[in-house]
Amino acid sequence: MVYPIATGGRPFCSLTWTSIFLLANVKVMLAEEAAGATGEPGYKWAALMITTLGMLMATVDASIMLIALPDIFRGIHLDPLQPGNSFYLLWMILSFLVVTSVLVVSLGRLGDMYGRVRMYNLGFALFTFFSLLLTITWMNGRAAGLWLIIVRVFQGVGAAFLIANSAAILTDAFPDNQRGFALGINQAAGISGTFIGLVLGGVLAPINWRLIFLVSVPIGLFGTIWGYVQLREVSHGDRARVDWAGNITFALGLVLVMVAITYGIQPYGRHTMGWASPVVLVCLVSGVLLVAAFAVIETRVAEPMFRLPLFRIRAFTGGVLASFLAAVGRGGLMFMLIIWLQGIWLPLHGYDFVSTPLWAGIYMLPLTAGFLIAGPLSGSLTDHFGARPFATGGMVGSALTFVLLELLPINFPYWVFGMLLLLMGLTMGAFGSPNRAGVMNSLPAEHRGAGSGMNSTFQNSAQVLSIGIFFSLMIVGLASGLPASLYHGLVAQGVPAAAANRVAHLPPVSTLFAAFLGENPMRHLLGPSVLAHLPPGHAAVVTGRSFFPSLISGPFRQGLHAAFDSAIVACLVAAAASWTRGTRYVHSDELPPAGPEVLAGPAVALTAERGS
Repeated sequence: MVYPIATGGRPFCSLTWTSIFLLANVKVMLAEEAAGATGEPGYKWAALMITTLGMLMATVDASIMLIALPDIFRGIHLDPLQPGNSFYLLWMILSFLVVTSVLVVSLGRLGDMYGRVRMYNLGFALFTFFSLLLTITWMNGRAAGLWLIIVRVFQGVGAAFLIANSAAILTDAFPDNQRGFALGINQAAGISGTFIGLVLGGVLAPINWRLIFLVSVPIGLFGTIWGYVQLREVSHGDRARVDWAGNITFALGLVLVMVAITYGIQPYGRHTMGWASPVVLVCLVSGVLLVAAFAVIETRVAEPMFRLPLFRIRAFTGGVLASFLAAVGRGGLMFMLIIWLQGIWLPLHGYDFVSTPLWAGIYMLPLTAGFLIAGPLSGSLTDHFGARPFATGGMVGSALTFVLLELLPINFPYWVFGMLLLLMGLTMGAFGSPNRAGVMNSLPAEHRGAGSGMNSTFQNSAQVLSIGIFFSLMIVGLASGLPASLYHGLVAQGVPAAAANRVAHLPPVSTLFAAFLGENPMRHLLGPSVLAHLPPGHAAVVTGRSFFPSLISGPFRQGLHAAFDSAIVACLVAAAASWTRGTRYVHSDELPPAGPEVLAGPAVALTAERGS
């Protein structure tokens, strides 16, 4: 068995090194306090640490459930692979992401109106309360699954408050010559938290699945109290009216589009996917029409939720578009890596299916390390050279890494895989922090909450879109080769032809979900009646560690390459969008707010930079 050298076999090392890294950077930078901080001495560092803690907690919880799902379903006595139960599997995964995508713009706008710190602290309190409620599940079966989904939605509301306002609070607190560094640390913590959550889920869930939610409660209580004591409003709120028409049409439209994407990857009738389902088509068309109606409404209301004129700022538009496309490229990556490791590579290397969730998280730690190294470093360099070279180069590097991942065999040598994950983390970290700093620097102070929320909405909704794209392409790839592979493999082990044919023609999404959950589906798919009639040696082979991974490897490779091809295209287009942002641009509130030179970008970039 190969253990990851970087972690010493201890998954909590990632959290320890994350904390040391952040505290060390803050300690070093305290010496620069006299270099033009906003507000009283020390405030900006308190804001950085509190908002980074909030982002880390929110993103850890966004992914902690992914690895823990097998233990959760066992704990509540619900079989996710039974017909009709895929609803619980999908919405336990996506409910948190969907609600944050829908609400961040509205909550960022509320932060502009009523105070970003007030909204942020409220988010910490809500997140903590609903994290506690998630541990109090006394039901079993589908009732317990529904309870977890509903409470998870409200936990996502708290996370949306944190995500929508953290960047705006930092932009208010830091001068423009240090924002890249601050936002870089915040962004690195947010992205790496997604992968740290995988390890924590793998460690805590086998002990007790409730611990994956309980771990957030003491951290949330500490953050809530710390935020109320330390944070203060730097900018004054604009008490405008709430844009109810815009909020409602936007939320309904986005939810319907995401529901369509979610159910589009499930089978419909004799189709391997549900894109031909009337329900999916109605949701998709209705959602698009509502989003179009929302765009019209925003041009006619006095105080719109979505500040469409901000798109006249080239640096903002280029950054948001690049953020959207980058999320399309990487959003489904984590799911593909989990399936690759849990369903194929780890069982082939002797890991029991029960332990694969934990080790999948551990073996993905090089990706987190790359984010932690590149995020703050590239963010700091952005303060001097602008976002364009780093963000654009990061996306080109990510596209190249996807190409290299396609060249790997399915049963790869780990050291090569680990190096590619590190490279992926470095390139995505080099993009994320500069891009976010470039977006926030381009915004007028009174619109930072709304602008940050708009950027987060594009990014989060793109992740849901990416999951739909990756899974759809993966299912197409599996459908072309998996039936024959399953049929011949089962017949060779003595399974009757009728039973083998039935299993081979089940929807590929069932096999994909089984691999995602780190389970061997053969016992479930064949049933005890078929297994009982097989010779003991053949039954042991069929239900063993290597039989299912060996059969799925070839078809999985086809689907994986199709998914990675789409990611390569998205990353290259994101690089082009990033390049269009122009040279370094920092919005100055002393400049005319609507002049063409402000909206063009580069002409004012030098003026704003000289004045910083």
